[in-house]
Amino acid sequence: MRLSFLEPLYKQSGPFASVYLDTSRDSAVADPDAAVELRWRHLRDALTSEGADRGTIAAVADLVGSDTEVPGTHGQAVFTAHGHVALLDELPVPPARDTAHFGTLPDTMPLIAQHAPGIPYLAVRIRYGGRHSTDASGTVRVDAEAGVWPLTKVAPGHRLHEEVPAGDWPRAARVIGRELEGHARRIDCESVIVAGDAWARGILVNRLPAPLRGHVTMVEGTGDAVPGRALLEQRLESLFKGRMAAHDRHLLDVFLAQRAHGAVTAEGLPAAVAALQRGQVKALLLNNHPESPLRLWVGPEPGQLAVTEEELRSYGVQDVRRERADAALTRALVGTRAELVLVPEREARLHEGVGVLLRSPQPRDGRDAPGT
Repeated sequence: MRLSFLEPLYKQSGPFASVYLDTSRDSAVADPDAAVELRWRHLRDALTSEGADRGTIAAVADLVGSDTEVPGTHGQAVFTAHGHVALLDELPVPPARDTAHFGTLPDTMPLIAQHAPGIPYLAVRIRYGGRHSTDASGTVRVDAEAGVWPLTKVAPGHRLHEEVPAGDWPRAARVIGRELEGHARRIDCESVIVAGDAWARGILVNRLPAPLRGHVTMVEGTGDAVPGRALLEQRLESLFKGRMAAHDRHLLDVFLAQRAHGAVTAEGLPAAVAALQRGQVKALLLNNHPESPLRLWVGPEPGQLAVTEEELRSYGVQDVRRERADAALTRALVGTRAELVLVPEREARLHEGVGVLLRSPQPRDGRDAPGT
């Protein structure tokens, strides 16, 4: 996973307020606005107890619950610093629990986890209820959406809508297929899901360009369309559950193969820190443990991190603080433009939950100070 969406956040200086809360607006809640306000009241008290200044808290208050146009169940991630918004993002799923943190580094791992698996896909729904014949008088209706799962749940992708007379469908399907290929190419699509009438979808799939046809999965039914939500959301939920994006899967496979042969990998927190200090990390692999007790010492710059306070001070870094390991690692990854792969433990157990795919072998002699 590339973390470029976090770059605007790390261009700002802390301390940061990091707030995650359920902002769902569905039929299960009688008065969603009142529910959101009550949740925020508890989080506001938590920020105050951690020393957040009034300006930072006021900035959060202005943003909490501002996603009134997003339907269904979802959440919100709000980051502010020095009275200004640093980052605002929608969560495809409400957080397991509402949380608020005020500290030197933003608490970004819950947001990153909600961006995973980050599968680029194309969903196509075909509605047709007439005779299965090209001399029928009905209309074939096509809706398509190019998106990245699961973010498309709350941030709709590019949509396509076409209505074609059934008699023209075989010819029109070829034209639509080429248009779909263009959208798929732009997002580096790895999965095409086609739902709806079996006759009409069969014609479309057979006329798709060959590169796209090889990624097709056909599903029954058309599902309920909810405005503002992902097309075929329930079908996608079932298909993508537990799946890793192809790009992340490739990085994991490379790591495991290199580890098996004793090649250029590292594992464990100290090894990951050393590699990040040198900017040698191509991809960090992480078993996501939200309650992990692991901590690191950090300085003002992304590459200034160490396992111990003494080590970091030995490099001449004076302003040092102890932070959650995942927060420190994420800042370093963004600062060095390395990638992050969230690895389910069923796929691979990593020592201390951390593995590193290196850009090059580690040097055998001395090293420069972190962040230099």
